[in-house]
Amino acid sequence: MRVHLCAVGRLRTGPERALVDDYLQRFDRTGRPLGLGPVTEHEVDDRKGGGMATEAALLARAIPAGAAVCVLDERGAALTSPDFAALLARWRDGGRQDAALVIGGADGLDPALRDRADQAISLGRMVWPHMLVRVMLAEQLYRAATILAGSPYHRA
Repeated sequence: MRVHLCAVGRLRTGPERALVDDYLQRFDRTGRPLGLGPVTEHEVDDRKGGGMATEAALLARAIPAGAAVCVLDERGAALTSPDFAALLARWRDGGRQDAALVIGGADGLDPALRDRADQAISLGRMVWPHMLVRVMLAEQLYRAATILAGSPYHRA
């Protein structure tokens, strides 16, 4: 199952970009034998300032047809890492070809996009900068692959 990381904003060269690249490379190595990956990043920018609706339209175009859609939203479910791994495995085993993980802009996600998602998850009740959300999501993808592979990386 191919994974699409769809996010508003561009991640510039720097420590966050290096961490995302590292975790996605690890995910690719661990996930491929499990039928997970590769990860493709889709960065969208609303240069005209159209707000959440415009961002949602740009994100919707980045989501492949038929993909399982998981949005990151503060009102979403607070999953454990094993729960997140199980979600990915369930989609993969259910025959989904693609999964899209969607990160909105500074004002969040347009309700119409959020409502069409298969799953909404939260990284906790705190608000996180979008650069760090991408790092944390990339790490959780890698962690999910290691959980499914039975690797000792995840110790809970």
